[in-house]
Formats: sequence, C-alpha cells, structure tokens
Amino acid sequence: MADAFSSSSETVIQRAVDVAVKIATPLEKLEEFYQIKKTCDFISEHEFKKVALQFPDELLVDSVAVAVEIESNSNAKPFILGDTSYGSCCVDEVAAEHIGADCIVHYGGACLSPSARLPLMYVFERRPVDLVKCSSTFRELHPDTRSHVAILCDVNYDHVMNDLVTILLPEYPNIVVAELVVEGEQCYSHGRIKKQHDDARLSERDNSQVIYQFGRRFSLSSGLSITDYSLFYVGQEGATLRNFMMTWNRCSFCSFDPKTMTGRTESVSINRALMKRYYTIERAKDANVVGILVGTLGVADYLGIIQQLKETIRGAGKKSYVFAMGKLNVAKLANFLEIDIFVLIACPENSLLDSSEFYKPVVTPFEMEVACNKKREWSEEYVTDFRHLLPGGQSHVPLANQQEEGDETDVSLITGALRSQNLLNREPAVSSFGSSVVLRNQALTVANTNSAASFLAERSWRGLEKKLGETPVVKAVAGRRGIAIAYEEEGTSS
Repeated sequence: MADAFSSSSETVIQRAVDVAVKIATPLEKLEEFYQIKKTCDFISEHEFKKVALQFPDELLVDSVAVAVEIESNSNAKPFILGDTSYGSCCVDEVAAEHIGADCIVHYGGACLSPSARLPLMYVFERRPVDLVKCSSTFRELHPDTRSHVAILCDVNYDHVMNDLVTILLPEYPNIVVAELVVEGEQCYSHGRIKKQHDDARLSERDNSQVIYQFGRRFSLSSGLSITDYSLFYVGQEGATLRNFMMTWNRCSFCSFDPKTMTGRTESVSINRALMKRYYTIERAKDANVVGILVGTLGVADYLGIIQQLKETIRGAGKKSYVFAMGKLNVAKLANFLEIDIFVLIACPENSLLDSSEFYKPVVTPFEMEVACNKKREWSEEYVTDFRHLLPGGQSHVPLANQQEEGDETDVSLITGALRSQNLLNREPAVSSFGSSVVLRNQALTVANTNSAASFLAERSWRGLEKKLGETPVVKAVAGRRGIAIAYEEEGTSS
C-alpha cells in the first residue's frame, strides 16, 4: 500500500540515469581549443603570479589538463574555479579574490558584461561552423540581395564571422557583422572601449550609425536605424538569442544552429512574450513588499542599481529588502513568504528569468521601474542591461517628484481592487525593532507598515525557540548512528 503513494527507496537508488558526458579533449588539441600559448603570453607579459581559471560545468573535464599546461609554460600558479557564485557566463571576481588571484581567465560562453576589479582574458570555445551550409541557409532566409542584414553570433562562433562575411559580401553589399567589444581597460582578449571615452562613445540613442550593446558593436548605413535591419544569429537557441530578441523586438530575426546545421525564421511571438512581462509589471504594482535579489557581484555598477531601486521602490510607497543568496532556485525564494515580488539584479542574459515555477514573480530592474516610476512608460523599448537605467545611461528616466503628484489611486488590472500610491513616502524614521506606525491622510489609513515584522508576528511557527534558562541541563547521550534512510537501531526494541 505504501508504494501506491510513494516510490520505493530501492528503486530510486538503483535507477539508471542517462547523462551526456563530455569527452576530454586530446592533449594535442588543447592549444587549438584553449589558446594555451596566447594565455601564457598574457600571463608572462603582465607578470601575474596567481591566475584563476574559470570553467563552466561542461568544460570542467579539461580544466586539470589546461591548468597543468599553463603552469608548465609560465611562472604562475593556476587555480581552477569550478563552481561559480552566480551564472557561468559572468566573471566570478568574488571567487577569484578569495584565493588572491592577480587575474582571471574565463573559458566558454560569456555575456561580456564589464568587470572592474581584476584583469580579465576571455577564451572562447571556437566551436566549428560549416560555412558552406551557413551561407546557403543565409541565402534561403534572405532572398533579397539588397536587404540590410546585421549578423550576430554566440561568442563561441566569433572566430568564423569574418570568413562568413567574406563569402556573403559580394552578393549582399548591405550586410554588417557585429564585433566583440568589452567596456573598460580590464579585458585583454579582444577589442575594448576605454572608460574615459564613455561620454564620447556613440550609442544607439545618440547616433543611429553605431550600435553598441551586450558586448557587440556594429555600424549601420547612413540614414537607417536598427529597425530597418533584419538580424541573422549564428548559435543555439538560448539566453543570448532571447536577450537580443527582447531588446530589438521590432526587428525580424533568423537563426542558424551550427550543431544541427539548420536555419529558421524565429517564430516566437515577441509581442506575447512582452505581454507576459507586462503582466509581471502589474504584479509589481500590486506588491507592497519587494525583495531585491543580488544576482551578481562582478558586473560593474551593481551597487548603483541597488541604491536606485531602493529609492524608486521607496518612492512608490513600498517596502524593500535586499537578498544575496547566490544561484536562485524555487526552494530558496519560498522561504520568504512575506515578499510579494522579487526583482533580480543580474547580467542581461540572466535577468530574464522564467519565474513560472516560483511562488512569487521575479522581475527585472526595468520592469520594476515601469511599475514604480510614473515618468517611465511601457513602450516598445525593453531594457535588459540595468546599467542603461542609471544616471548617464541611454535609457535613464529621473524619478518622478512624488510631492507634486500627491496621493494618487488607480485600479489593479489583476485584482480589480483600488490601490493607492505614495502612502509611505512620509513615513517617519523608526529605529526600534518590530515597531509599527499608523499613517493617515484624508482618504485612507494604512497601519503597521513594518511588513516583515507584522508578517512574522502573524505566523503560527516562527522558527526554533531558544528558551534560554527554561530547559533542564542533561548529560550528553549517544545518538543515532547510520543514515537517515535506515538508522542502525531502527526495527529493534531498546
């Protein structure tokens, strides 16, 4: 009868699971795949002594062999970072600083978000691409040779982009290819944009001739904007392509997958995806307590967006709490039932989190600003890079003056209930823990604004109670032995 309601323990232990295991790269091909000589030259040129080698999970099988080759060909001591604090696409500067590393070598896919603490070198996988098949797919998807097309790619296929353009350019004179660039002086693997030239840098809003976003830069024809171009992406379906499609949502997208060697017109309804994101914005407007999830400690300016979000949420009359919990999962966030909605601060590729399995929605900083800042309106623009929301960014919108607007009310599109804005803006500073205040205005009254404390007080179980001095002191006795599934003394009478 028990097996009707639960799985047999023996069946679970003996179950065979199919796992795709990557075969280790032969030693003679390590140089080609991991650019050992170029890495050693980078280390020797800057006289680094401790080097952090950051590998994604799928490349860990080669990590030891790569570390041995680097150590034998340089004077540096390599350390392998196998488990990143957040996404593997981001540079894990925190883990590198734990070992006192002088620089980081990042292997595999990357979001190319700027880092500011340690010198950095990117080593991409250099995955193979059938250029003949890719070019023929391009011709099938773009029969008009006069069409304007911008070619983007996953970073692991960047090494073949110049060859692809060489094949296509005689037939398609209006194509452009994006080059990889990273802002700042810390990146040494490819083109970079110096910080002191940020003010003079051409951006999408300042000049339509140059697009610089997500570590890519490409030039457009005179008089045309990005909406006049079709975008052709080389790579697998995933976070990178989804990020491009959400940002440039008015452009048509086609893609070529080098693994399956198939191309297609991306038929995912961007309008439907945007409306799903707009639903989360309405949930954010209804929320009273917001949890700010710190999903990166390496992307530049993450502290600035945290402070800006706290001020924006405060200006909308909501409470905010900051959480730093590493990689997110459903169980972690389920521990905080008092939070109505979470806002994730992460790199552009990790910020678009599918929160359908979570108990509470997870939104991006842009979506939270749309919900809380009256001056920012929902439009065709969608921002995934939170640095663009900061002062000086191309999508920055100043916070609305709450005193001029006064207490406004509107109707929730989800619950149909009346919600009020700015009730907590004049909340006095309260230093005592767990205290409550009552705020009144001409129309409404809100009580007990310390949301987390009031939620805890109403719970029937509040965690383990210390009961200091209330329990008798007893001698230590022998406890159980074994594993939880079968302790040694179970089934015997004592």
